[in-house]
Amino acid sequence: MRDQDPPQPLRPSGPEPGEPHRLADFLRKHREDILSDWERALRAWHPEQRPGGEQLRDHIPEFLDKLADAAEHVHDEHAPQLPLAITDEHALERLELGYEPGEVAFEYGLLRNCILRSLERENHWPSFAELELLDEAIDQGITRAVTSYARVRERMLQALERVSQAALESEDVDTFLPKLLKVLMEAAVAVDAASILLREEDRLRVRAAEGLGAREGLADDYTIPIGEGISGRVAAERHPISSRSVATDPRLAYDVIRRLGIRASYSIPLLHGDNLVGVAHMSSRTVFDFSESDKLLFRAMITRATGFIVQADLAGRERAARDEVQRALAQLNTLLEAAPVGISLMDRELRFLRINETLAELHGKPVDFHLGKTVREVLPSRVADVCEPIFRRVVETGQPQSNHEFSSQPRGNTPTRHWLGNYYPVRTESGEVVGLGCVVVDITKQKEVEAELRHSGEMREQLIAVVGHDLRNPLNAITASAFLLRRTEELSEGGVRAVERIRNSAARMARMLTDILDFARSSIGGGLPVHRERVNLHDICRSAVEELQVANTGRRLELEVEGDGWGCWDPDRLAQVVGNLVSNALQHGRPDTPVRVEVRDAGPEVLLSVHNEGEPIGPELQAVLFQPFRRGTTGKAATRSVGLGLYIVQQVAHAHGGQVTVHSTQAGGTTFTVRLPRGLPEPGKEPAGNDVP
Repeated sequence: MRDQDPPQPLRPSGPEPGEPHRLADFLRKHREDILSDWERALRAWHPEQRPGGEQLRDHIPEFLDKLADAAEHVHDEHAPQLPLAITDEHALERLELGYEPGEVAFEYGLLRNCILRSLERENHWPSFAELELLDEAIDQGITRAVTSYARVRERMLQALERVSQAALESEDVDTFLPKLLKVLMEAAVAVDAASILLREEDRLRVRAAEGLGAREGLADDYTIPIGEGISGRVAAERHPISSRSVATDPRLAYDVIRRLGIRASYSIPLLHGDNLVGVAHMSSRTVFDFSESDKLLFRAMITRATGFIVQADLAGRERAARDEVQRALAQLNTLLEAAPVGISLMDRELRFLRINETLAELHGKPVDFHLGKTVREVLPSRVADVCEPIFRRVVETGQPQSNHEFSSQPRGNTPTRHWLGNYYPVRTESGEVVGLGCVVVDITKQKEVEAELRHSGEMREQLIAVVGHDLRNPLNAITASAFLLRRTEELSEGGVRAVERIRNSAARMARMLTDILDFARSSIGGGLPVHRERVNLHDICRSAVEELQVANTGRRLELEVEGDGWGCWDPDRLAQVVGNLVSNALQHGRPDTPVRVEVRDAGPEVLLSVHNEGEPIGPELQAVLFQPFRRGTTGKAATRSVGLGLYIVQQVAHAHGGQVTVHSTQAGGTTFTVRLPRGLPEPGKEPAGNDVP
């Protein structure tokens, strides 16, 4: 503390005529100058960081105003009381800010010095009675402030010690909070009820209540949204709210408190840094407002308790997390022991942390032998050379490795076994890869079944190919005979119709056999063979549509082409595509509507589409429409197709690097669209002519 220059001797002087209240008028006129001088002197005396502005001045402006009021009646017999109550509030504010008693006393002494210097500067000298009043007010203010400070501080220290003791004796928040409220009610006589609500996401839940209303539903699992009622407002605005006559306050959300006739309430937020922990209340039905010392005590106790609440909450979460880990480990152990598949967990160095009996048996070592050892220390070198790079890649990249098939060598009389391995990175919540998980499944039985199915499928496909090939000879004979009969002039009209039916049936059988042979080729050889050459899709479509129109004289077929139709394709396969799509459209389209074929130029692609009107194709059928042997179950589709037409269309499109799609609605009809890249000719075959595709 720096010594201040003593004030110069004053020249006593009484009030001049017409100026009966010289000190009172002076204090009011120069109030802001005195406060500014006092604030500057205080900062110069104690240069470290202090509260600024209104918080530094605190109750001093009001003290000056009350002093001026007292000085105005200094010569009256019934002068007003000196402003001593203000000093109590000022002392409590300074106590909460951490000031020492000597600092509080020095502030009042400095205020007196600033008033005297201002009087000297303005050459304004009050009467002796006024100076005596000034000295008496300052001296009594110092005495009252220091006394109040010491009394409240002692009371606060005792209460905080009891709060700390309650925290030490409590294992969790629910045990601590009732003890805290009891300490509060014993330390503040005016408090008749107290409660604490803790935050749960966007609501506040009552966790403890003591005194009036505690057993009448207030603490019975009561929750309130943040922002609603006094509690919600305190939580949302994060500053204390004091209410008088609570029982009639429309903001209050508790009917219980209204019935109890509560008068005063004081509510404060529980804050831990910037985080809202909850809200605390104290209330009384004997006073209309709590004293500043009670409010200060309440704030200090709740501030001290908030740290324990947060710490206890973190400890509870830690215990819950630890219990959850134990439960998870128990479940993992059960899974490892009961799982019929091999399971293991390894760290980043590929050391075994856990392994079940199934996988340990595959390795030919007991479970305990694996723990703490690396893959290379457990597995034979030839196996480790294959597995270790895969495991390290999973750990380093964080990408799982699925469907790794391998076989185990037979031991003694045991046969070869086949396994499927899937390897996954083990991550923390932050995403860091800390190890590797392995799941190994015995697929020996599946492999045996797959081999049987593959053999059966090959036999079936070979049979289909043989049957399809051998049936062509008698079918060709039927077609040739029907052609010769059609040219005979002696045939009656009925005979001509019979021959036409034979020819049409033979043509359908030929298409079916072609589809069967193509299916056999695609299944056995991995796709349909195509022989590319430079052709014009416009010409292919015209020829195919003309042939189909002759065979379907009762239906209308339309062809529309535009742009460049040249590309390197297999002309016979594309004619087959057009035939299958148009036949499908004729079968499923309405007989009174045309089937429209369009060829459009799409730059590097050519689009072929076939459209018909009729019932739309349902989503469930669209999902399997291009699978083999899918056909209609009723109507003409059930008798005129073996269900390979659309499958062949898709296979031809894929063989040319394209694709086929379908769009079907009630209003727009059904359209199949084939996208064909123009492609390149087969090696050794140059495009004919000078046209560039």
